[in-house]
Amino acid sequence: MIDNISSVDNLDFVMESDSLGHTVMDQRQGHESLVAVAGTISLEEVNSVGAEVLEFISDYGKPSAPQPAAIVACVPKKVHIDGIGETEFKIEPEEILASIEAGLKEPIEAEPELEIPKELISSEQLQELSLQQPPSFIPVDQEKKMTKVYDEETGIIQRRLSNGIPVNYKISKSEANSGVMRLIVGGGRAAESAESKGAVIVGVRTLSEGGRVGNFTREQVELFCVNHLINCSLESTEEFISMEFRFTLRDNGMRAAFQLLHMVLEHSVWLEDAFDRAKQLYLSYYRSIPKSLERSTAHKLMLAMLDGDERFVEPTPNSLQQLTLEQVKEAVMNQFVCDNMEVSIVGDFSEEDIESCILEYLGTVRERKGSERAQKYSPILFRPYTADLQHQQVFLKDTDERACAYVAGPAPNRWGFTFEGKNLLESDSTVSTFGEHVKFEEQPQELENSDKDMQGKLRTHPLFFAITMGLLQEIINSRLFTTVRDSLGLTYDVSFELNLFDRLKLGWYVISVTSTPGKVHKAVDACKNVLKGLLSSRIAPRELDRARRTLLMRHEAEIKSNAYWLGLMAHLQATSVPRKDISCIKDLISLYEAATIEDVYIAYEQLKVDDNSLFSCIGVAGSQAGEVATGSVVLEEESVEGLQNIIQVGRGSSTMTRPTT
Repeated sequence: MIDNISSVDNLDFVMESDSLGHTVMDQRQGHESLVAVAGTISLEEVNSVGAEVLEFISDYGKPSAPQPAAIVACVPKKVHIDGIGETEFKIEPEEILASIEAGLKEPIEAEPELEIPKELISSEQLQELSLQQPPSFIPVDQEKKMTKVYDEETGIIQRRLSNGIPVNYKISKSEANSGVMRLIVGGGRAAESAESKGAVIVGVRTLSEGGRVGNFTREQVELFCVNHLINCSLESTEEFISMEFRFTLRDNGMRAAFQLLHMVLEHSVWLEDAFDRAKQLYLSYYRSIPKSLERSTAHKLMLAMLDGDERFVEPTPNSLQQLTLEQVKEAVMNQFVCDNMEVSIVGDFSEEDIESCILEYLGTVRERKGSERAQKYSPILFRPYTADLQHQQVFLKDTDERACAYVAGPAPNRWGFTFEGKNLLESDSTVSTFGEHVKFEEQPQELENSDKDMQGKLRTHPLFFAITMGLLQEIINSRLFTTVRDSLGLTYDVSFELNLFDRLKLGWYVISVTSTPGKVHKAVDACKNVLKGLLSSRIAPRELDRARRTLLMRHEAEIKSNAYWLGLMAHLQATSVPRKDISCIKDLISLYEAATIEDVYIAYEQLKVDDNSLFSCIGVAGSQAGEVATGSVVLEEESVEGLQNIIQVGRGSSTMTRPTT
C-alpha cells in the first residue's frame, strides 16, 4: 500500500529501476498499469510462458531440453532412525538423478478448483446468533458502572461484552488504512500438568497446522486471508496463548479478520494429521538441540536453574509420545474461555465500524467461563544451590572452534512479585535498604533536587520494577560492553537481558556471551564481576541519564507503530494481571524521568547475584572440544540421548535474548 511504503524502500525502487533501464512509476501508477494490462492476458499465454521458463526441468532428459547449470541437493550429515539413533546419511549422485527422472514420469493431475469464500459467516448466520445471544456492552468498571471508558490522553477505549470478553481499542492514523488485532489468553505452557507435558505448545501448533475452521478447508481459509490481505499468527508462550491479525481497512479487511477470529473461537477443527505433524516438528526440534552449541548450552542451563521444569524447554520425545489429540485439544480449549481472554485492536478505523465488528463477531461468541482453572499452574521453583549443577560445561564436536556462555539468576516479575512469594511493592523493600550496605561520601545531587511528589508516585506505582529494571538493564549492558568487550577484549558480543513475566510470579536475568574457547572462561568471570560490581562501583548520574535517554528515544520512535500500541494495551483488563491499568501507559514517560539512582539500586537488590544463586553454562565447540575436560558433557551429534546425561526431563522455539529452547 502506497500510504505505508517507507522513503528508503521508495529510494531503493527508484535506484533499481534506473539501473535496469526501467520506466519509473510510483506504486499507484504501477498498479493502474498492471490492472490495465492484466485483463488482456489469457490463460494460454501464461501456460506458454510457464512451460518455456520451466523447460529445463519439465523436459529433463530429452535431447531438446536446456542443459542444467548444476543440480544441487541439500542433505543432512546425520539422520535419525528409530531404534538406531543418529546415523550417517549417505546418498549418491545417481540416486538423485534417478529420483528426478522417476518424479517426471509420475502422472500429473490438475489441482481441484477451490471455491474461495467471500465470507466465513453470512449475515443470516450472524442474525441468528444475535437472536440466540443478543450481544451488548456491559459496565467495564463495576464501581462507576460505565460501559465505555475513554482516556483522552492516550485515545484508548475500553469495553466489555456481555459474554465477558474485554476489548481495548485505539484509533490511530499512524499507519494509514491498516489495523492489527491481538487476542491474548491467559495460561500458556505454565498450565501444563505433569501428565501432559508439552500439551499446550503442541496443541497450539496442531491448531495452526490444521488451519481449518467450520466447513472450510485449510486451502480455502488461506485463500480467504490472501484475498483480504490478512496475516494471521498463533503462538504460545510460558504464560499466554496469543493470536494476532494484521489487516487492511480496504475491501472489508477488518470485518474479514473478525470473522476469522470468531470462527477460530467457535468452530476450530482439530485434525489427527495436523497433530502428527506438530509432534514431529517438536521431535525434530528436540533432536536438533545437540547439533547447536547455543541451544544445547541454553537447554542445559534452563534445566539446571529451573530444577528440570520441562515447561521452559522443548518437550522430550517421551512426553510427546504420551500426548493424544484429545489431550492437547482440551489443554488449549480450556484456556479459550471468555473471562480468560482479552482482545486489543489498533488501526485506522472509525469508532462506528470497530464497535459494529466487536458486537457482531465477538459479542456472539458463546459465553464460557473458567479463568481460575485456565490460569492455575504448578509452582515454578529455582533449584537450590547444587555444586555440580551451578556451573556446567557443554562440548560439541565441530570443525569450527567457537564458544558461548550463559549466566543467569532469579529476578522478580514485572509487577514486583517473586518466586519466594514476596510482594515487593507492598513490602518494606521499596523503602530502600540501599544505604545499609553502600555508603556514599555525599548524597546524589539528583535526589536533593528531584520532585518529591513524582518520586513518591514512582515508588508506589505498579510499574516501579518495570521502569527501574529497564534502566538497570541498559546500565549493565553498557558496562558489560565497555569492560568485557572493549577493555578486556574477551568477547565478540555480550548482552544482559531481563525476562520479566506478567502473570507468573518470577523472572530471571541472562548474560549471553560469545567468545573463543581460550577466552570464554575469563569472559564469564569478567561478566560476573561486572554484575556484582554495581555495589562497589556506584552508578554514575551520566549512566542513568544515558539509559533513560535510550529508553525514551526508543519509546518515542516506536509509539508510531500499531504493534507497539498493542503491546502497551495488553492486559489492561486481564484478570490475570490485576496491577495493569491505564496509568501504566499514561505515566510511562514521567516515571522514566523521575527515576533516580537509588530507585535503580532498589531494583538491583532484587536480582540474585550471589554465588549460590548464579547459574552458568559454558559451551565449547571444536575438533578437540572436551578431550582434556573431565566431568563435563560431550555432545555427539550421533546421539540425542546425550541430552539425558545433562538432565532427563520456549516469545519462539530458538535461543533468543534469553536461553530458551
